[in-house]
Formats: sequence, structure tokens, C-alpha cells
Amino acid sequence: MSIKNTILISLTLIIGITIGFIANNYYHKTAETKLNKIYEERHEGMSKLINPLLACDVAAEVLSDPELGIFKKDVEQYLNTRISKHDAQKVSVYFRELNDGLWFSIGDTEKYVPASLRKIPLMIALLKQSENDKILLEREVKFEVPTDNNLKQNIKPSHSLVAGNMYTIRDLIYRMVVYSDNDAFFYLTKIVNPDELKKVYSSLRMLDLPLNKSDSFLSIQTYESFFRILYNASYLTHDASNWALDLMTSSEFKAGLIAGVPSTVKVAHKFGEHSEESNTPVQLHDCGIIYYPKHPYLLCVMTQGTDMNLLADVIAGVSRTVYTEINNQANAQSTH
Repeated sequence: MSIKNTILISLTLIIGITIGFIANNYYHKTAETKLNKIYEERHEGMSKLINPLLACDVAAEVLSDPELGIFKKDVEQYLNTRISKHDAQKVSVYFRELNDGLWFSIGDTEKYVPASLRKIPLMIALLKQSENDKILLEREVKFEVPTDNNLKQNIKPSHSLVAGNMYTIRDLIYRMVVYSDNDAFFYLTKIVNPDELKKVYSSLRMLDLPLNKSDSFLSIQTYESFFRILYNASYLTHDASNWALDLMTSSEFKAGLIAGVPSTVKVAHKFGEHSEESNTPVQLHDCGIIYYPKHPYLLCVMTQGTDMNLLADVIAGVSRTVYTEINNQANAQSTH
């Protein structure tokens, strides 16, 4: 083989290898960019407690926020410390910055008993039903239940319904959410249109088990959706969405999320607690929207352990960790 042919073959191999390297590098960078694209949400602007969603587009080649990864690691480190101390057996966390849509989740494959968290989809279904039945919420009904469903609650309502008294549907919803009254909940399940309730569950792909069945089937990423549809006013009217969130700012439950933020910060949230016989795991969850000025965020924490008070403290610790990070970022932005 001549020297000329040898050089030609060598150049061909070098060019081929170079093209292959460039193509492979381009492919991986393109794939990485696609994987790291996030959804860009455009909102109408804050109106009381809601920020109606106008559109949701894929942002143009926006890479994941590196600070979010550090933020998530801080929360994971806190949880690992508490779990190592046996303050909790398992914990799931969902965080979402409601202005830009950045989010992260921890333990999102874990399943929990929804307990009182089911009161929010029931409220949403009744408010949706009232769009066609204009007098539904003001209709008076006589409260009558065969048994007191609040007896087994660890966190009992401060106000109880009185058998034989008349209440409006609106008042029963208020008591169900603000006091987490189980009697109001079970009574309202007889009033809601079953098809409307099924529609709420199916719209968010949440399994609707029979009311008398207790089982762990709820994931944290499924439940957080209820708060987003209220904040975005994407399922109910603006007035109904505002009213629902306003109810949740009046919740009697002051442990959990609320305990981790300053008293001046408004929080629209709902807790759920579940316990059975002694010596079995208990569960405590708290999910809601923390209205940090100009940077509202959604935080949902679901826990399982052996002590309800310890679980409440774990939730408060997660809330405090998240609030501190949001506050630090907001202060850093204001100084630039």
C-alpha cells in the first residue's frame, strides 16, 4: 500500500471518529436539555388567595435550578436525622414554588391513609355541584347521625354538631374543614352528587375507595394537585376557589406546617391523622399553601411513626427548613 493511500485511510478514520464524537456529544446535550426543560406557568395575577392560571408552556431550554437541588438535600438531611432518631418511620415531602413552577418531591412512591384529607375533594365536589344548584350551599338540613364519628379522633373538633339542629350546607362545609369535623364529613357524603365526587377524583387520578374502608393508597403527588387547582382557579370559579382556600386559613390545627412559619404568614392547609389499635403505626399529614409575600409555595408532608406529637414536630421542622430557604432566597434577591 502506498504512503498516499495510508494517509488517506488514516484521515478518513480520524474524520469518522470526530464526526461520531460530535454527533454523540450533541445527542446527549440535546437529551439533557429536553430532560431538564420545565413547564412555564403564566398566571393572571394574585386575587386574594388565588392566582388564576392563563397558560402552561414548556419553557425554552431552561435548565433545572441548581439551588433547588441543594434545597432538596437540606430537607433530606433533616429527614434522615429525624428518622435515625426514630421520630418517624417514613416521611414524604412535596414542594412547589407557585410562581415559577419549580418543584421537588421526596418519597413520592410511598402510600398513606388519606384520613381527613378526603374532606378537601368532598368540599370541591360540593362547590362544583353548587354551580348548577344555586341554592345548594344555603339550603338548611336537619343534622342527624346514628353515631358520633369524632370519638376516635386524636385531634378532636372544638365545636360539635347538635343532633336535631338545622344547619346550612355551607356551615357544614365550614365545620368539616375548619374543625375537621367527621360528623359533618359523613353527613355531607349523603348530600353530594356521587357523580360529581367521582369526577373530582378521576380528574386528578385519585382512587376513591368506599368510605368505610381504611387503606393506604394516597401518594403525596396525587394529593398536592387539589391545592393547585384551587390556587389556579382551574376547576372551580374564582369566588369558590377563594372561599375554599379562605376556609383552610382558619383551620384549628396549629401544629405541623403553621408551627414552622412566622404567625404573620397566612397558611391555607388541611391535616389528616390516622390511628388504629395500640402498638400500630400512626400517620399524620399536613398539606397547604404558604403565602410567603410574592413567593407563595405549596408544601405537603405525609408521615408515619409511633407518636403523633413527634410526627407533628417533624412536619413543623420540614416547614421551618423550607421557609428559611425561601426567606434566604428572597432576601438575597432583594439585595441585588
